[in-house]
Amino acid sequence: MAAAEKSGVASVDRFWRQVEEKRRGEHLYVSLLGLRTFETAELHSLLEDGLSYQALECLRRVLDLPLSRVSELVRIPPRTLARRRESGRLHPDESDRLARLARLVGLALQLFEGDLPGTRAWLETRQAALAGQTPLAFATTEIGSREVENLIGRLEHGVPL
Repeated sequence: MAAAEKSGVASVDRFWRQVEEKRRGEHLYVSLLGLRTFETAELHSLLEDGLSYQALECLRRVLDLPLSRVSELVRIPPRTLARRRESGRLHPDESDRLARLARLVGLALQLFEGDLPGTRAWLETRQAALAGQTPLAFATTEIGSREVENLIGRLEHGVPL
């Protein structure tokens, strides 16, 4: 297993341990960004200051996607992303979109009970309930993200689609 892949798996393992400890209601998904705090006020402050570029890299490794694809998902143009890599920090709005993506990945991981390959496959599979788009593609807007969250909730509870 490549080092980058191992790093993504380590983030998922840390996330899943926290889920199993029944720490629900907390922002456990931020461990997929390499963050170690789950307090709402502190996370709010971190997002307002802008997350580190490393947080994006951490989630990229979890998803095992090329940087160009993650750039599309969080709506950061490639040249802008190159500048963020140099500065080491994302802007607040970019950080918020990255956290939104991490939240969805965390919910999908819970749906698939920590099965990372299954989660990745589902996130990239077209869903009729999402107008035939993949969950990752549909979640590039706030309203799309909420609809993916709703779909995950329906699947968790066995509600017909």
